[in-house]
Amino acid sequence: MTARILVVDDDAAVLRSLTAAFRDAGYEPLGAATGTEAVRLWATEAPDLVVYDIGLPGTDGITFAMRVREEEAGARHVPIVLLTADPAVQEKVRALRAGADDVVVKPLLPEELIARARGLLARFAPAGGASGRQGRVSVFYGAKGGVGTTTLAVNAAIALQAEVGRRVVLVDGNLQFGDHHVFLDLGLDRKGIVDVVSAPSFDEELVRSVLFRHETGLDVLLGPPSPEMAELVRTEQLVQVVELLRGGADHVIVDVDRRLDEANLQLMDVADRIYLILTADLSCLKNVRLFLETIRHLGYEDSKVELILNRSTATTGIGAKNVEAALGRPIARQIVNDYRAAITALNRGTPFMVGGANGTLGRAVVDFAKSIDAGQATPRLLTPVAAG
Repeated sequence: MTARILVVDDDAAVLRSLTAAFRDAGYEPLGAATGTEAVRLWATEAPDLVVYDIGLPGTDGITFAMRVREEEAGARHVPIVLLTADPAVQEKVRALRAGADDVVVKPLLPEELIARARGLLARFAPAGGASGRQGRVSVFYGAKGGVGTTTLAVNAAIALQAEVGRRVVLVDGNLQFGDHHVFLDLGLDRKGIVDVVSAPSFDEELVRSVLFRHETGLDVLLGPPSPEMAELVRTEQLVQVVELLRGGADHVIVDVDRRLDEANLQLMDVADRIYLILTADLSCLKNVRLFLETIRHLGYEDSKVELILNRSTATTGIGAKNVEAALGRPIARQIVNDYRAAITALNRGTPFMVGGANGTLGRAVVDFAKSIDAGQATPRLLTPVAAG
């Protein structure tokens, strides 16, 4: 069903612009110019998301958000986006404490608002699937190429499945140049996400029918077999597929490339946690700083991102404490350098966790997987792990 978006603003031009933009994006907009009308539409039309001007005369955005959260009383959570002309941090904090899920500063681009709304709708969608599960989505993002993001994503997913005992789906979100075929020694003729989005319509049953079942029990959704076929997958389709998978798994691990494009940002919107993989070199730290600044500007909470320092024992002249000082953020986990073990596993097409939690490497990956399952990484890794 088409999501209903309640847009509330006393500026007639803004109201017309936003309702038209949501309509063009495929949603059913409901417009209100007063708080009284907004409350009436909230009660009678049951919108799926609310966009509300925080400074509306009468029932302002803060009052409205607090009223909605009180009336929900633990029932279904309807996301609220408040619009404000005040860019101060205090204004955003006040809105979030009142119950808003996001705050957007005016003047705004309708495209940005729609992208944020789409992510919130996916994040707070009712649990689906016959299993009734609502699993956690974790995005693995590398600050630059070659830091070991895919190695960690693949092996952590296997550890969650085989060692922690969770039902896990691994998604190759690098649509142009994904390497999961290589890491798992699979041919390009395997079914994957292109087979899903090429269908006239798709549901959880169709998505699960194209998953590859690894020998460890891990389910894998492979990316397009060639770069040009990536264009067949639209952003909203990719996000919808991830949400369908969330409905039938304990964990969905999404391995993405390092572009901050619409697809990756929307995946990060719906993710419960972003694991930012980095190494201790200046070019990587520059990218990490830019990434953190960007997502902070987009309204992400600091707690949503965990910094994972890979190859921490490599001789670079920059230690973990230097990294933390440079970034102003703590490192959640340090992973020592063992490039030989990682590259050997890659060349064999057999992830090193396939052999189980044997030795320091395997045990540490299981520890990492347990921290993902708990919803947070441990402050320090007592038995660090290597990854390529």
